[in-house]
Amino acid sequence: MTTQTDILWTAPAARHAAANATKLLGWLAKQGLAFDDYDAMLAWSIDEPEAFWRHLWAYFDVIHDGEMAEVMSADPMPDTRWFTGTKLNYAEHVLRLEEAGDPARVMLHHSSELRPHATMSWGEVGAAVRKLATKLRGMGLGEGDCVAAYMPNIPEAVIAMLATTSIGATWSSAAPEFGAQTVIDRFGQIAPKLVFAANGYRYGGKDFDRTEDLAMILAALPEARDLVMLDYQPTAAKAPAFGGNIHTWDDMLSGAEVAREAFTYTRVASDHPLWVLFSSGTTGLPKPIVHGHHGIVVEHLKSAAVHFDLKPSDTLFFYSTTGWMMWNTLMWGPLMGASAVLYDGHPAFPEITSLFELAETTGATVFGTNPTFLQIVKQQGIVPKERFDLSALQSVMLVGSPATPEVFEWVYANVKSDLWVTSQSGGTEFCSGILAGAPIQPVRAGVIQSRGLATDAQAFSEAGEPLTDEVGELVIRKPMPSMPLFFWGDEGNARYRSSYFERFPGVWTHGDRVVFHEDGTCLVHGRSDATLNRFGVRIGSAEIYRTVDSFEGVKDSLIVCVEDGQGGYFMPLFLELAEGVALSDELIGAIRTTLRKDRSPRHVPDVILQAPEIPLTLTGKKMEVPVRKLLLGAAMEDVASEGATRNPHALRWFADYAADWRETQSREEERA
Repeated sequence: MTTQTDILWTAPAARHAAANATKLLGWLAKQGLAFDDYDAMLAWSIDEPEAFWRHLWAYFDVIHDGEMAEVMSADPMPDTRWFTGTKLNYAEHVLRLEEAGDPARVMLHHSSELRPHATMSWGEVGAAVRKLATKLRGMGLGEGDCVAAYMPNIPEAVIAMLATTSIGATWSSAAPEFGAQTVIDRFGQIAPKLVFAANGYRYGGKDFDRTEDLAMILAALPEARDLVMLDYQPTAAKAPAFGGNIHTWDDMLSGAEVAREAFTYTRVASDHPLWVLFSSGTTGLPKPIVHGHHGIVVEHLKSAAVHFDLKPSDTLFFYSTTGWMMWNTLMWGPLMGASAVLYDGHPAFPEITSLFELAETTGATVFGTNPTFLQIVKQQGIVPKERFDLSALQSVMLVGSPATPEVFEWVYANVKSDLWVTSQSGGTEFCSGILAGAPIQPVRAGVIQSRGLATDAQAFSEAGEPLTDEVGELVIRKPMPSMPLFFWGDEGNARYRSSYFERFPGVWTHGDRVVFHEDGTCLVHGRSDATLNRFGVRIGSAEIYRTVDSFEGVKDSLIVCVEDGQGGYFMPLFLELAEGVALSDELIGAIRTTLRKDRSPRHVPDVILQAPEIPLTLTGKKMEVPVRKLLLGAAMEDVASEGATRNPHALRWFADYAADWRETQSREEERA
């Protein structure tokens, strides 16, 4: 069995020399900052964040107005302000290479279940952005105004985002599969003046008309005076009922071209809102997380260059929707002069291998995916390298959930042997990475290579002491530029502070359990509020999933642990099995035996049950916390909004199970 100490890959000499991290090391040496290796540069960036960010600003030649007063203010988190005295614009940086490079080069690959594969060049995207931005300005929109989008992952959404941010307006987006109330919970907090929307979409071969939901959304947004409609789904209505002004997408892109030299980007101060991202919102209103132009530009340049190793010749492909932060990070490709791949549709339609087919079609060099998806591909016995030409592929990014050593090993054996396979972890709060790596570091099975540059991440004990080789609470001790400016409408940052700074004053508490090893590698063990507590001993759910997912026929799993009210604990394991597979005594026995042998007796669940489906958030994360709350007696409407759940029917099954379990518990207590 592959272990976390096994080195699976080290960069060949040519790749090591060509890596962006190597180039940054060479540039720093010329500035009088010579470091022996990546780890030394990482240590410096954490110890001296002000010096690091000042040099990074110069290295990437950030376009700005004004003289920098401070790289970072002396104010403690969350009040730290960055690059004060300067003004810049995010969209200008994404599109800066339109002028420097060949405008006919491909900037966007795109396809969907409604559209065949096509491309847009830098020149085409830039021209569309300038034309749309000029129309928006003509409608009176600009700094201080919010613009929202209810659109799929297609070029029009990217163009709308870049046009909005280019004029200093604030952007926010929601995926069209979000239900009306889910969107209202988000956009209702920011009061957009203009809404971009598609009339529907196609997913898994089925057509969905969203105009009725859109009418409900608009009715709840009294500030919205303009609606821009894209006729995307051919069988859907053209537009919803709306009392304001309705414009078609074609209308907004009509008229004379706007020359590059005639267009001005609105450069804004470092405390100016760029966009509003939202937390998952499984309970209560989602947190409206506001980022600034400066923080996102520098953090994204750092991550795109060093932690994704993107270069102008690359093509970045991440499966995402417009409701997930990964959609915003797709612009890491253009930010580095590379291209990005947009896909709207079911990731496994018409076949589980559809994403690999798209990677082949687009010549993707960097492919981001979820370990759970690869686990399904593995269980079906598919060997992608035998079916697809993946010769262009250079890196595989594993995000969304912890990746086991077996997943790493499977990628090298079945996708490509010469790859940088990296597991990384970040968050919507940063719209970037926290735990990352670089191709000039060795790849060890099942672990994250290191902290991100200038990211003082630690594992804290309950007493707030740093831990090594022990699982603790993931914290960040020093400010990062892309930390939220604030939560929209959060008076005095009260909600912001209570969300991240109450447990350890002055220190950001992220909400994950993590271990940092002596060699600098690390591993996320899952969300803190989903930690399994067996008789006072904390267990990471990821440890159990790693073992359970290795069993043939197990499609997905979910485990929780709840107090039984009598000083004991109840830890059920739920299995979603592949079609045609039944939960047998043999399978239950094998799982119990393996958990006891490979993990510990405490890892063995009290009961193993078959569930029709594991409930997931809209971004594909297991809903461990809502299931635990259901077992503790909470009502389903209090633990999760159906609109924030990818498969609400799955959560309803768990609600029914929880009710039956509690009733049984009550009867047993009465008999006792």
